[in-house]
Amino acid sequence: MNYGHVAAVDGVSFDVDYGKVFGFLGPNGAGKTTTIKVLTTLLHPTSGNVSIFGKDVVKNAREIKKRIGVVLQEPSFEGNLTVEKALDLYGIMWGVAGERRRDRARELFDKFDLAELRSKKNDELSIGQRRRVQVAREFMHDMDLLFLDEPTVGLDPAARRTLLDYVKKHVHGGLTVFFTTHIMEEVEYLCDEMAIINKGKIMAIDTPAGLKQKYGGVKAVEIKLRGAKAQSVMEIVRPLAEGSAIEIPAEDTIRVSSTEAQDMLVKMIQALAKNSVQIESVSVNSPTLEEVFLTVVNGGS
Repeated sequence: MNYGHVAAVDGVSFDVDYGKVFGFLGPNGAGKTTTIKVLTTLLHPTSGNVSIFGKDVVKNAREIKKRIGVVLQEPSFEGNLTVEKALDLYGIMWGVAGERRRDRARELFDKFDLAELRSKKNDELSIGQRRRVQVAREFMHDMDLLFLDEPTVGLDPAARRTLLDYVKKHVHGGLTVFFTTHIMEEVEYLCDEMAIINKGKIMAIDTPAGLKQKYGGVKAVEIKLRGAKAQSVMEIVRPLAEGSAIEIPAEDTIRVSSTEAQDMLVKMIQALAKNSVQIESVSVNSPTLEEVFLTVVNGGS
């Protein structure tokens, strides 16, 4: 998929199994949104073939649209309508019959904790409340495939888990979900398979557990400092950890992911000691999914 001479999506190829959750991850600008817009028929691909339900997305766009749901990252709401009327209108647009529409709305008010908001106008709601409405209304109609682009932005942990559980329930009933997020805990909780895209190319694709195993050679070196802040020693650490993912999980702790964890640990201890920086504790741990993601995006293997 090209914008002028820029390839926003370059040679991307993957399959999504029916009744599964497929995670699609990548840094900002990696090509996620462009891919979603192609898959949801909002953009025509400039080359290659894309099919959903075995049908070409360009030739059969209208038919495909009838079988999918889409929650894009951009806010979408009817500002002057109450929450109740907004859900009802969405059901009408999808041709859901009256009594069934009302039953569906009642279920969604309960599942998404919207009952107390039903009489409020959408433009009176908080960002998180609007997001809950935006996701809930998509379930006003039946669908075979749901695209969720950062659906939990603005939600508190309880609301986030409620949303994920509701999605998981429908997946068990046969729904297929294409899911993007920056929260790795959500990926591990929900996704059966995941792909990591960067600079328009798929860098890795597997189950979350499979990617952890594949990149299991990457270990996390964690050093807790005594009487010093991690940020103050970054000039010492960065040259040693060049090409590796560096994190500061706490103000006195440095975490570096590396395929040569033991050597990295020795070098860091020596460099810190040379600069009279005291160490409280050290550890070497297996990688988290976030560390695997950073390793793949940064070109590690």
